[in-house]
Amino acid sequence: MPTKYGKGTKTCRRCRNHRGVIMSYGLNYCRRCFREVAPSVGFKKYM
Repeated sequence: MPTKYGKGTKTCRRCRNHRGVIMSYGLNYCRRCFREVAPSVGFKKYM
């Protein structure tokens, strides 16, 4: 049975981590993966 609420619902789409997931703009990346993929997604601050 899939989880409907809590930490298990929010996972990183890259590494399946539950900690520090950025949900804004539908990103669904954890902080660590976001730093790696930010330039390719279009964020210029991390280039």
